[in-house]
Amino acid sequence: MNDLFQQFDVWGAFWLTLKLAFFSLIGALVLGTIIAIMRVSPVRLFRVVGAGYVNIVRNTPLTLILTFSLLVMLYDLGIKLASEDSPTSIVDNGVRWAIIGLAVYHAAFVCEAIRSGINTVPPGQAEAARSIGLGFTQNLRHVVLPQAFRGAVAPLASVIIALIKNTTVAAAIGVAETAALMSKAVELRADLTYPAFALVAGFFLVLTLPIGVGLTALSRRLAVQR
Repeated sequence: MNDLFQQFDVWGAFWLTLKLAFFSLIGALVLGTIIAIMRVSPVRLFRVVGAGYVNIVRNTPLTLILTFSLLVMLYDLGIKLASEDSPTSIVDNGVRWAIIGLAVYHAAFVCEAIRSGINTVPPGQAEAARSIGLGFTQNLRHVVLPQAFRGAVAPLASVIIALIKNTTVAAAIGVAETAALMSKAVELRADLTYPAFALVAGFFLVLTLPIGVGLTALSRRLAVQR
């Protein structure tokens, strides 16, 4: 195990995985919430666009989305997210497009998790809010969404855990995160295959297990008795 830490940048790979997960989660939560609002909007066009986004993205492989982000958006269209003068420009662009790809993909699942929470809110409460003069946006902000997020904690926990594990797909576009570290270690030091596997498995277990247990307990605590 010591050879792994001596010959490979284990801590750098772990740190990059954490950054991928954190920033893509923020993006997925923001974008997913917007799409969920579109899906329950009284405007038919918004509902159609939201439903189309969810159906298309959920049925598109994540590897394809990440590859599209790098090859098409970066290399074909030349949309760079890092300064060309930076010595780490290529690496930074890869990481940032990976974050965008992960956020875009998981936003579809965040949307459905939040929409499931919206469905737990009794229709009578929304109707009562409208009867006292609250508009659609005010109704969402003050009545529906606060309760929806409480009801969506458990499904959101599943999305967060899936997102953390799916950061390994970023290795397909050359991002040197944890899965890429394991692949490199196995390729260069076959004798370290089992230690590398155990280290990566333990890392993801330490990340995901507390999240699963903690958010499940939180969802039970926040559950509203109907």
